[in-house]
Amino acid sequence: MTLLGDPIFYLVAVPAVTFLGVSKGGFAGVGLLATPLLALALPPLQAAAILLPILILQDFISVLVYRHDWDARNLKVMLPGAAIGISAAWVLAARVSDAHVRLAIGAIALGFVADHWFVRRTGTSTHPTMSRGIFWGGVSGFTSTLCQAGGPPFQVHVMPQQLEKLTFVGTMAIFFAAVNLMKVIPYFALGQFSTAGLATSAALLPIAIATNFLGIWLVRITPTLLFYRVSYLLVFAVSLALIYSGLRDTLGAAI
Repeated sequence: MTLLGDPIFYLVAVPAVTFLGVSKGGFAGVGLLATPLLALALPPLQAAAILLPILILQDFISVLVYRHDWDARNLKVMLPGAAIGISAAWVLAARVSDAHVRLAIGAIALGFVADHWFVRRTGTSTHPTMSRGIFWGGVSGFTSTLCQAGGPPFQVHVMPQQLEKLTFVGTMAIFFAAVNLMKVIPYFALGQFSTAGLATSAALLPIAIATNFLGIWLVRITPTLLFYRVSYLLVFAVSLALIYSGLRDTLGAAI
């Protein structure tokens, strides 16, 4: 049955695209819920391929909105790392378990939030180094390619710098716009694009655009301190969801 005629698919697809829209508007944590939701109805890599055209359009909108607010220093070191990570994911896509990827991302994100809440002081910030930027850019590119979960590695590197709110969001928008464009060739090579999948992406675009602007509006009206507090809470919630999902699938496969 074509996805366009499957009402069960849309029960998970509409919320997934809504989460993506709010995420692309600036609240990055909720976007991680999109692929796991679609994975309830589809294989994770196929779900990621359906989301990719939607992500590219949302990236275009977000980059237009935040084009004057971004940090060149982070992009210069993270994007080369992302290219390496995307290439590695392309090679390993058939060998790496999606459950293990989700489990690893969840553990990294949970450790990142725990470090912020219990170790660092609120007023402190860190400065990016080239080696850290390349590493976390690579992890972000790798996990984004496999299951559209590149947000936590990006946040691990950038959020502790305590950039101005719009600069953080703009840097994230440009980074993932470039990452998602780089993923087109690997997805084609892996045979993940299909006529039915692209038609499904097109059907979901109106929701994607509307929720993208909703996210942009929410970021504009949210005070900076509250924005970061909400962002950390979202990363925490999503990290628990990823760990649960990864453990469930790993243990289920072992039984």
